[in-house]
Amino acid sequence: MKINDVHQGVQKNKRRLRIGRGPGSGRGKTSGRGHKGQGQLAGWSAAGIFEGARMPLIRQIPKRGFHNRHGRIVISLNVDDLETRFSPGSEVTPDALRAAGMAKGIWDSVKILGDGSLTKALKVSAHFFSAQAKEKILAAGGTITELPGPAPLVKQKKQASRTKPTVG
Repeated sequence: MKINDVHQGVQKNKRRLRIGRGPGSGRGKTSGRGHKGQGQLAGWSAAGIFEGARMPLIRQIPKRGFHNRHGRIVISLNVDDLETRFSPGSEVTPDALRAAGMAKGIWDSVKILGDGSLTKALKVSAHFFSAQAKEKILAAGGTITELPGPAPLVKQKKQASRTKPTVG
């Protein structure tokens, strides 16, 4: 390619295609819609996964498992990770974990697990703790704060009916 060929074929003000204007236009007669079938009708448009008569590819691929779209994403960290990243006496919160690069991405709650050893006294705040993690943090002289999770969703709660005052 040469530098003078870069813009070749690029038209700034391209005329729109006028369909249905005779055979000389290249889009006359059937206006590019072909012969017969539902695609020839005005107002018809296919879904994005529509593939004609064949089984759509999205339905051919096997699906396995259950994907809970409402499930909460829990990120888990070990006490060994806290040992390497935080200095003694520091406060470990979900925001501090994100700032330290330990809790990346999207998550709803943090769980601290007990794998590894902890020698530093840390003030750890998380949503969940395993039994081993609690023992190790407290044994090292640290403190534990369990954060509350999101409030449970109350469905179909009946409101008290308002009755009209009786006139009498």
